[in-house]
Amino acid sequence: MNKELEHNFVELLEKHQNIVHKVCRLYTNNYDAHNDLFQEITIQLWRAYPKFRGDAKFSTWMYRVGLNTAITLYRKSKRTINTQDFEGVAFKMKAEEYDDTQEQQLKVLYQAVHQLNDIEKALVFLYLEDKDYREISETLGISEVNARVKMNRIKTKLKTILNP
Repeated sequence: MNKELEHNFVELLEKHQNIVHKVCRLYTNNYDAHNDLFQEITIQLWRAYPKFRGDAKFSTWMYRVGLNTAITLYRKSKRTINTQDFEGVAFKMKAEEYDDTQEQQLKVLYQAVHQLNDIEKALVFLYLEDKDYREISETLGISEVNARVKMNRIKTKLKTILNP
């Protein structure tokens, strides 16, 4: 590969690496698994980068490759890949400013999302990242209508999980 292509890739990866970390947090539950998945996604991004035509935003393409890599590894392993425990990502705050209401709500939400299948997790993840349905459909390779229908079903499923 030429140096300019490599430089552009590294620059874009550094700028958008949080996308990959978020995908890793969604599909792993410990530090080593997170790092392994991060490395695998980075390798897949590098392999696919020469074919990136810029039809979609780089970040959208990165979400797609990252989620597809995580889902493929999940299916190959035929085991559940847990989301990271909330305690592993809790923010450190001064005691006098600390209110655990939001933490408890997020913990319950993470537990509910953990019960979803891999595609549902990806859809919820993108939805919570404030992606519109057009971008969600591009990222997951499904129609915009299908993304909306699936999201409505997931919301119903999460309500059932959260309020049995």
